[in-house]
Amino acid sequence: MPRIAEFFAYAVDKRLVAFWVPFGLRPSKDGVTITDDATFRATFGFLGLETPLTNIDSAHVTRNYRWWTAAGARGSWVDDGLTFGTNNRAGVCVHFRQPVPSPLRRKGHSALTVTVADVDGLVDRLAH
Repeated sequence: MPRIAEFFAYAVDKRLVAFWVPFGLRPSKDGVTITDDATFRATFGFLGLETPLTNIDSAHVTRNYRWWTAAGARGSWVDDGLTFGTNNRAGVCVHFRQPVPSPLRRKGHSALTVTVADVDGLVDRLAH
């Protein structure tokens, strides 16, 4: 298993615990990992996805979600995007060149929103 190069933990709002506990989220262990072998890996309890960094097209910060659309793991009603959400304040929307499969959609997702604590740091890291 590759050594972890960088880890971005989720910013967890404990008021929304009922929405992420069913997925087995572990706030101290789950988040986004960028490995030394250039892999982007996002885990959310029992769920996760990974793709090579070369498959990431762009990433940007999004803010101020409605709480009911931000909490838990869910697919988008509008497109094939996926959210791993732990708060309604801010996250990073990561766009993929090729869809990335997950247990929730085998055909894959064109984007993933993750509510990490260091949103600017993750965007900067993915820009390189």
